[in-house]
Amino acid sequence: MLDRTTPPPIRQLSEFSITRPDRRTMKNGMPLNIIHAGTEDVVRFDLLIGGGQWNQEQPLQAMFANRMLREGAGNLTSSQIAERLDYYGAWLELSSSVNYGFITLYSLNKYFARTLAVISEMIKAPTFPAKELSVVADTNKQQFLVNSTRVEMIARKQLNTALFGPEHPFGRYAVAGDYDRITPEVLRSFYRKYYHSGNCSVYISGKVTSEIIRCIEDNLGSGQWGEVTEKAKTTLVPPVTTKEKRIFIEREDALQSSLKMGCFVMDRHHPDFLKARVMVTLFGGYFGSRLMSNIREDKGYTYGIGAGIVSYPGTGILTVSTEAANEYVNSIITEVYREMDKLCNDLVPQEELEMVKNYMLGDLCRSYEGPFSLSDAWIYIETAGLDERFFIRSLDAIRGITREEIRILAQKYFCKENLIEVIAGKKV
Repeated sequence: MLDRTTPPPIRQLSEFSITRPDRRTMKNGMPLNIIHAGTEDVVRFDLLIGGGQWNQEQPLQAMFANRMLREGAGNLTSSQIAERLDYYGAWLELSSSVNYGFITLYSLNKYFARTLAVISEMIKAPTFPAKELSVVADTNKQQFLVNSTRVEMIARKQLNTALFGPEHPFGRYAVAGDYDRITPEVLRSFYRKYYHSGNCSVYISGKVTSEIIRCIEDNLGSGQWGEVTEKAKTTLVPPVTTKEKRIFIEREDALQSSLKMGCFVMDRHHPDFLKARVMVTLFGGYFGSRLMSNIREDKGYTYGIGAGIVSYPGTGILTVSTEAANEYVNSIITEVYREMDKLCNDLVPQEELEMVKNYMLGDLCRSYEGPFSLSDAWIYIETAGLDERFFIRSLDAIRGITREEIRILAQKYFCKENLIEVIAGKKV
């Protein structure tokens, strides 16, 4: 009989393997990354375009250039594109980041040739119709105006502006008038510069067949397309950080305040990065963290508080974030610094460190267990400029970190004098 009163033993992860892509180069020079995984007759197609927010000449240009691909291409209207993809049960996602644009298609294998034909038309011959752009821009503008009243959004933007400076690509944000300055020609200019076969790569994951590979090669890899030039290059811009320690943005109608605290730390390529992630997870990166245990469970100041390292090209930011009743904000800041001091001065109990390790190892395994999550993992490697041993080094860092290293890292990176405090809400 199974004894349900005794929990199963906790086993350490002894080895870790992740399916590597089959990397090929198509006839026109575009990289094709094939991830053979999954048993269902469905695949995910990703096109990565090497141009994003960092490369745009005016605010919103990269985002709208990507978003408008589905609004008309070749002889297809926006409704025809939507109807065809819907008819074949496909799902399309368009997004952009700091330095990349993404086109993601989920499709049944048996209809992949038909759905990719639509995507290929969108990629190669977008029309950027003025009427549809006007509707999309106005919809996004209204959503922007709504979001601009949220204290969380206000505090997040202000923290980045304070750290990077208002003229830096990561500190400069769109305003309402920028939506009115987006025109079809502005989008075509960005498209011509970055959307071409010399600046893109493809990932295909799932139950990938030879027919699917051949379909990708025929549609996107057989010849040059777009105005092919060199790949986009990112020139790092030094930040201009404010000297203010605390920044308050008043919102008279705020029911609660948003608190963001942040300072510069290391980038993803720094030797300390992987072990610092363990230290920050223990501090505020999961539900059982020091910040949650103290500020939520013990003090009851907030429903949730978290900390993490946000990575940007060339740098990273240590952030602490929460929302709480206005009268608790100062007390929360005091407790955040108190938890930092504890990690700087005291060794973490071994039992607590083991719990964090097990949590992170489990999360690592869950992140790479499905075919599409594997695609996310390898896309992250490419867009972050990391090498293929990153996952193994992550595992080694989690398993190998010691209590002493946690304290040393806290002393090195928990510099309270450098943390900028941004509060958006109502004065008490």
